[in-house]
Amino acid sequence: MNDYARVEKVIRYLDENHPAQPSLADLASACGLSESHFHRLFHRWAGATPKDFIQCLTVEHAKRRLRESASVLDAALDAGLSGPGRLHDLLVTIEAASPGEIKSGGSGMTIEWGFADTPFGNCTIGWNPRGICHLAFRDADEISVQPSELHASWPNATLQRNDREAALRAQIIFDPEAIATTPLRAFVRATPFQLKVWRALLRIPEGRIASYRTIATAIGKPTATRAVGTACGSNPIGYLIPCHRVIRETGIVQGYRWGHARKQALLAREAVGLK
Repeated sequence: MNDYARVEKVIRYLDENHPAQPSLADLASACGLSESHFHRLFHRWAGATPKDFIQCLTVEHAKRRLRESASVLDAALDAGLSGPGRLHDLLVTIEAASPGEIKSGGSGMTIEWGFADTPFGNCTIGWNPRGICHLAFRDADEISVQPSELHASWPNATLQRNDREAALRAQIIFDPEAIATTPLRAFVRATPFQLKVWRALLRIPEGRIASYRTIATAIGKPTATRAVGTACGSNPIGYLIPCHRVIRETGIVQGYRWGHARKQALLAREAVGLK
């Protein structure tokens, strides 16, 4: 079991036992470790103590982040600038496939893909010369299976496995310092509406969050909250297009296709890094 898998167990334990205010001993026991081992592991993964990290998982903290992020996001979504945060949209450029490429299902296209380990568990990454076209987190029982969603998006493309290159790409994607010096391109199948939503997501700085309503308003479709949620859920490049930074206005963190515990982990770790 890797570090993230243990952290995920703790998050699930907290979801079920939060009212009881579990102690460090309780959390360590939940993932089968001694208190000292758990504390070292957790601090290595999160860069914070379990107490500080847990505080970032609360609904009240999420609501406060929504309020604090509002003015930053207004500027970011209106002008394409992220203010005091990292300018993610300058680091990741989205190129949409042409109607012909979509219609052909990738005929004549070669897509490399592979498995990689990340701070948030195993993932698969797919790419071609135009850019990264697939990034999805994987459970332990899926780490030897070709990603079905990649094949479904590009059924007529030639898929070639390359775990070594996938690992190198993951090192860049999940390292803020590396990605800051290595801008990435994304190549996606998308409707015009999906592109608007995904480009808006790229303007949410790391450590900030937005509501679905905020994104809908930012793209000029204030009544399309549900459609924005659907577009977030169909994002083919998890983490890189940060759909995890969009939550309900209630502060409830749910609705992530790779599991709400992973979404909580992503948001809490980014929030810890912002402090």
